[in-house]
Amino acid sequence: MEEMIFMIIDDDKDDRFFFKEALTKMLSSVKCLGANGGIEALELLRKAEQLPHFIFLDLNMPHMDGRECLKQLKSDQKLKNIPVIMYSTSFSEDTIKELYELGASRFLNKPADINQLPAQVLEAIERPKILS
Repeated sequence: MEEMIFMIIDDDKDDRFFFKEALTKMLSSVKCLGANGGIEALELLRKAEQLPHFIFLDLNMPHMDGRECLKQLKSDQKLKNIPVIMYSTSFSEDTIKELYELGASRFLNKPADINQLPAQVLEAIERPKILS
């Protein structure tokens, strides 16, 4: 089985840890990359020899928010085909529509109960494209 590579872009160190834990518990062959925000993520991705299969991108971050990071990911020839799953504590319908238009593949609400995270992540990667 091919190793699945994921990137978690989030300024919250705990959220990056919980995503990595959820992925490694669910999948036997997984590599998790983490970035503390959009700027760091873009630098890492542009230098990467092997790109992730999926990117989980937090919407609300300082310096470069998820919206701007998504725009840059989708405008970069090397990175534009990686499915990007946006996540946050809440989304408005207008925000979801805008992010779909910018190229997001899916949306995940950060669960209040961390035990729900593995199932949500698994559903997002099994069905990465949900059309509105």
